[in-house]
Amino acid sequence: MGEVEDLRRRVAELTRALDDRSNMSCTRPATVQPSDGRRAVMDAAPLVLVAFDRDGIYTIHEGRGDPDSPLVPGALVGKSIYDVYGDVPGAREAVTRSLGGETVRWEARNGRSVFDVFFVPVRDAEGAVRSVTGIAIDITKRDVAEVALRAAGRVSTEQQNELSAIVESSEDAIISRGNDGIIRTWNPAAERLFQYSAAEAIGRHISMLYPPEQSRAVAVEPSHLTREPFTVSATRKDGTRVPLSVRVSLLRDADGVVSGAAVLARDMTTQTKAQADLERAEEQLRQAQKMESVGRLAGGIAHDFNNLLTVILSYTDLALGTLSPAEPLHADIVQIHAAGERASALTRQLLAFSRQQVLSPAVIDLNNCARRMETILERVLGEDIQLTLLLEKDLGKVFADVGQLEQVLMNLVVNARDAMPAGGSLTIETANVEIDASYALDHHDVAPGSYVMIAVTDTGTGIDPAIRHRIFDPFFTTKEQGKGTGLGLSMVFGLVKQSGGHVWAYSEPNVGSTFKVYLPRSDRSETERAPVSEARPVRGSETILLVEDDDAVRKVMCTMLRKCGYNVLDARNGGEALLVCEQYPARIDLLLTDVVMPRMSGRALAERLATLRPQVRVLYVSGYTENSVVHHGVLDAGIAYLQKPVTPDTLARKVREVLSA
Repeated sequence: MGEVEDLRRRVAELTRALDDRSNMSCTRPATVQPSDGRRAVMDAAPLVLVAFDRDGIYTIHEGRGDPDSPLVPGALVGKSIYDVYGDVPGAREAVTRSLGGETVRWEARNGRSVFDVFFVPVRDAEGAVRSVTGIAIDITKRDVAEVALRAAGRVSTEQQNELSAIVESSEDAIISRGNDGIIRTWNPAAERLFQYSAAEAIGRHISMLYPPEQSRAVAVEPSHLTREPFTVSATRKDGTRVPLSVRVSLLRDADGVVSGAAVLARDMTTQTKAQADLERAEEQLRQAQKMESVGRLAGGIAHDFNNLLTVILSYTDLALGTLSPAEPLHADIVQIHAAGERASALTRQLLAFSRQQVLSPAVIDLNNCARRMETILERVLGEDIQLTLLLEKDLGKVFADVGQLEQVLMNLVVNARDAMPAGGSLTIETANVEIDASYALDHHDVAPGSYVMIAVTDTGTGIDPAIRHRIFDPFFTTKEQGKGTGLGLSMVFGLVKQSGGHVWAYSEPNVGSTFKVYLPRSDRSETERAPVSEARPVRGSETILLVEDDDAVRKVMCTMLRKCGYNVLDARNGGEALLVCEQYPARIDLLLTDVVMPRMSGRALAERLATLRPQVRVLYVSGYTENSVVHHGVLDAGIAYLQKPVTPDTLARKVREVLSA
């Protein structure tokens, strides 16, 4: 109302100032020329001063009002207000009412311009209205601002509602705190995450969510907190810890001063576990790849050594056969032969680790295997270590090489014995085990399914966690110099993997260790084969075609076979062998061939020779197993095979066996 009264006074003053001008002749419009100073003020002010007579003809028009208006001051003098603003809503009514004697205030909207208009009637001495004076204040900008403000208010309310809905439905905890660390707001996700209700949390210090060692860090001034996401371990109401990813945003008041902070906390339990699982899987993969690479290297070395050992062992055997024990060289050659045997045992262990041993699998019962070895294992352990067997009834069967499994069990027992220098106890346990997808996911290269487990547990010194990942590496040992080769556990690893199983070690320093061997359960109906007694070497007179690409090995094998009475034809490769077959006129009884040779393999040679001499029998010999006749360590059906290194006895027995079959 103060603004209206002020305008009334201003209009009254203008009316009195203009009153004298009304005495001018009414035969023409009166044009009042303001002073230059007043003109400047009027032109700069956001208002227009007007006066019109009873006919609605403008007699005064000063000011622009709207700076963008094309009308110049005085442009409307002499014109009818009805013609100029007759179409403006409310204009005619306002003019009529003011000429009728009313003081009128109305809002005139003309295009984009908006004016707050006052019309005041001017009366003569008798009180009759003879003209109207008016003032129009340009409120266009104020109107636009008010409209924008109202719209902003509506938008702000809508945004506020939407923001509240987002906060309430967020899966992340959203908390606000003041500069003093006191919690102000607490959304439903925070209730679920921290287990405190909003009523319990609001008004308490933010440090209640963090353990003592971290509470100081979160209690600092918000502006000192990092803007980058950071991880922290928080404490729930029940005392359990939860890993969080936290982001802090500063809150400011209307003056831009920091008034607190908004804290967004995300539960990282699932992500943390997934990351740990990924890192564990990557480590297991790296370990598996390392073992595979080392295994290939070991297998290649073992193959080359087998060729050398074949020559060494064969010639020492031949030499010993011609020397009497009384001769001076006999003892020396015995020592050479013994060293060769030890080297041969090492190569067998290398082949076992690299999964290149030739297996003769059968359906076996691990309980029978453990019982059969109990006596010898007690002797190995000694009197200060107690052996206990915990064997499950109705134990499932496995399909494996019984001799190799006995070697696995022996290696694990010897390893456990060495971990108990002061004595202790050792337990061998068997059980049926179902491995689910969860376990398989956590253990690389393990498939879900039914397994039979045999475990060896000791009460020894345990394994240092720092070296646990290396225990299956070949030649890795913690024993004193000369006390071990470092191939015992690597041999266990290779043989178990070659049999389709897996082995895992569990250990605590100064408590003991458990090695668990899992082998796939077999539903085959085959029966366990009894060990075959070795037959004495025998002689023969048949014709043998020997094919070997290593000259030294070929020469010594020819010598051994000829000493056994055989007629020997030899060839360096498959091409030479075929040529010998074409040129030799008599019968050839046996093809004795290396498997891996340049240009033509032993298997391909045998297939070519079968068309030329269908009656010939075949005996393969090799230091490798991953080839065309031995797949994953298991012989193809009907294949005769001899593993290097060979000796005169093993060669003679195997040749006689094949020829007599």
